[in-house]
Amino acid sequence: MSTLPAEALPTGAPSVRTRDDGTHEGETHEGEAAAAPLAPRARLLPSLAAVYRAQLSRARVARIPLLFVATFQSVGIMVLMRGVVDGGSEARAVVAGSTVLVVAFVALNLLAQYFGQLRATGGLDHYATLPVPPAAVVLGAAGAYASFTLPGTAVTAVAGSVLFGLPLGHLWILAAVVPLAGAALAGLGAALGLLAPRQELATLLGQLGMSAALLLGVLPAERLPEPIGLARDLLPSTYGVEALARTFDPHPDWAAVGLDLAVCGAVGVISLAVATWAYRRAAVR
Repeated sequence: MSTLPAEALPTGAPSVRTRDDGTHEGETHEGEAAAAPLAPRARLLPSLAAVYRAQLSRARVARIPLLFVATFQSVGIMVLMRGVVDGGSEARAVVAGSTVLVVAFVALNLLAQYFGQLRATGGLDHYATLPVPPAAVVLGAAGAYASFTLPGTAVTAVAGSVLFGLPLGHLWILAAVVPLAGAALAGLGAALGLLAPRQELATLLGQLGMSAALLLGVLPAERLPEPIGLARDLLPSTYGVEALARTFDPHPDWAAVGLDLAVCGAVGVISLAVATWAYRRAAVR
């Protein structure tokens, strides 16, 4: 390594050393330019809001006919059960179960099919390239599908209350039942769609899940055999059904309602966490 003559430098200038490759210290080759700093990682809440808006817009266009079918199906079930059930706790169970069934049809069944289709067609690759956390994708899609069911659940609950002569004064509880039960069922539906090895199997699992919500949620619990009753306790939507059914009492037990909603919310957190793990697993394969 050589040093430039001192007289070649301006007075007071620091000496510049030359490397053996002909470059001065402090200089780099053209291909060795310093890398630009990376953009900050996308935060969860803004990413979640963006995915939620996109999914809600898509669902509003593509899922309105299916929401109509889900609502019509639940109202039809209540009409059929009206010939068997007169009133009392059985009527409350039928109306509450049919109302939450709308959520199960959209948030569990359709979301399982949606993520199963994404995985089969390579659509997950698009989401994997977005600078958003995996949780934002799952939570945004689940939230959009769950909140999309609110009009159908309101129509079903009002129709059932009128049909069976139940009070309408506490139907505001749907504002808590729909998001909590929807989160639990949407997380389950997303996990089924992402873990199913084939798209057809994801569709089958979604249909089976909705059938379980129909049979175990609409039928009165006291009429179910004990083993079936235990399976009913494992279904995430059961606690939303129980919370809604309790509010039809003349004097609801709000402590029990709050406990049912808390359990439903805890199950929702667990199911969404499993769905997020399933998304990470499917996105890297």
